[in-house]
Parts: sequence; C-alpha cells; structure tokens
Amino acid sequence: MRQSSPAGFDLWEAVDGLREAFAPRASSRMGRGDIRTAILAALAVEPMHGYQIIQAIEARTHGAWKPSPGSIYPTLQLLADEGLVTAEQVGERKVYSLTEAGRAAAEEIASGPLPGQRREHPGAERLTALPKAGAKLAQAAAQVAHSGTPEQTERAVEVIDEARRKLYAILAED
Repeated sequence: MRQSSPAGFDLWEAVDGLREAFAPRASSRMGRGDIRTAILAALAVEPMHGYQIIQAIEARTHGAWKPSPGSIYPTLQLLADEGLVTAEQVGERKVYSLTEAGRAAAEEIASGPLPGQRREHPGAERLTALPKAGAKLAQAAAQVAHSGTPEQTERAVEVIDEARRKLYAILAED
C-alpha cells in the first residue's frame, strides 16, 4: 500500500506520471491517407469484406488501431471510384479486391512501414535510453523518500541536484 507524504504529495504518483510521459502512445485515430494505405495493404494479401479488413488492420497493428466501419466503407468507395478496388456481391456481403492499378499502388506502399506499425530505426535504443534512466532515477528517489531517514533523503536530494547540474553542463558544451 502506498503512503502519501505528510504534505499530501504522493511521490509514487509522480513516478507513474514520469513513466507515462515517456510511454509510447498509440492512437485509435489515424489520418485519411493512413486508412487508404492500410486498406490497400490488407487487400494485397487477399480479397476481403469490410469487417475482415478491419480485423486485418487490427491484427497487423497488434490491436493498436482498429478502424471504424465509418472510416473503412467510405474509403473503400473512394478506392472503387479511383479504380483501385472492385466489389463483388458474395452472399450478403461485398467482397473487395484490388484491380491491376490497385495492386501497383499496394506494391508501391509495401516498401515502407504501414500505418499503425512501430517504426524501428537504427538508434531507436539510444532515443529511449535517457528517458528510461530518468524513470529509474525517479523510482530510486521515491524509494528513498518512502523508506529513507531524513539524513538519507537530504543526501539523495544533493545527489539529484548535482546530477541535474551536470546534465545542464553537458548541454552547455560546444
């Protein structure tokens, strides 16, 4: 059970806030070009009806993005108007497939990362190393504040203040 400090400030909440500030964010909303690209990529695999397309996009993004029918169906109609997809009535559903022009467009976009997928690039580890180190420091500070003696807390504040000064000194270098 977490305890608040006497002043009512919960250091653990501050640590959680710091962790959330650096957490990767996933949005369920994507741009108009993103839905178009995702549909073309899904249909490049096989012909599908609208709900299958939604499921394919959700699976490809590991649940980070599940487009709504309200974004899928108008985009499918637009792609049909542009001659990139065709629709065929199969039972009670329309099954969409790529035309030759649609396959060419899908091949063109296949070289890059698809919407909703994480873009890994060289140096990605370096970009996250500092925030992770900061979060670990905040956790250690919270532990000292929670369990340490007043003298230990005072020494910890001095260490953190010194670290902050050194970080700014790094930025001040030419």
